[in-house]
Amino acid sequence: MKTIICLVLSVICSTAAWAQKDTWRRATDTELGALLPARAPVEKEHIETEMRTASGIVDRHGHYIAGVILITAGYSAEGKYSHYLVVQAPIKIGGVALKPGEYVFGYTHKSDSLAVHFNVAATGALVGTTEARLLPPHTVVESLHIWPPADKPLFQIGRFGIPYELGEE
Repeated sequence: MKTIICLVLSVICSTAAWAQKDTWRRATDTELGALLPARAPVEKEHIETEMRTASGIVDRHGHYIAGVILITAGYSAEGKYSHYLVVQAPIKIGGVALKPGEYVFGYTHKSDSLAVHFNVAATGALVGTTEARLLPPHTVVESLHIWPPADKPLFQIGRFGIPYELGEE
């Protein structure tokens, strides 16, 4: 009897986890264009974004996690940040917990990885740092790709990737 109860509970728990992953899908270009700014507010500046690099996911409630590359040439953010990120649902990216808000991130190259630092967009305050690992060979290189959790929960930055976990809403 205990075995049957344990089996039923494990099926319920795994189904609930799968259902959460299934509620997220890739955001369309139109949705990303409406969500992400043409000039992102970063500290005391408004930095242009490269909308053709935008990527994101959206859940059935209309909450987005989306990012875009910043065009930082000539701004004080040059060399500090490379991407702007809008988070409307809790997420943990490589161990860095982000609450709903606006963030920027940048990275430094290591031998076979990237040290990625996440900062609050408005203030530049560091939230946390994580490591992006080199993806397997023959992976399509994309400037930024946020994969839906049902496909593979991964933030892809070029040839590197950071796994993520969605938080509870």
